[in-house]
Amino acid sequence: MVNTRIAHRHRVKKVAKIEFCAESFDCTVSNVSLTGAAIEVLSQLIIPDTFTLVVPDDGLNLACHVVWRKQYRIGVAFD
Repeated sequence: MVNTRIAHRHRVKKVAKIEFCAESFDCTVSNVSLTGAAIEVLSQLIIPDTFTLVVPDDGLNLACHVVWRKQYRIGVAFD
């Protein structure tokens, strides 16, 4: 299988939040690279296509947009 990713992914388990329109939802970052991340959510029904991913332990506030969605996982690219 050929890996076509721009940047190498690193597996992590980081507590994070999805923030948009004064709303905040808990999530977990399961892997991250320089260009994006995969996050796990309880439900993605109300998660918009663009939001800020906040990782408090790392002091990060990352603007991002959704690249793919699967049942309880969302792939995002950083803007």
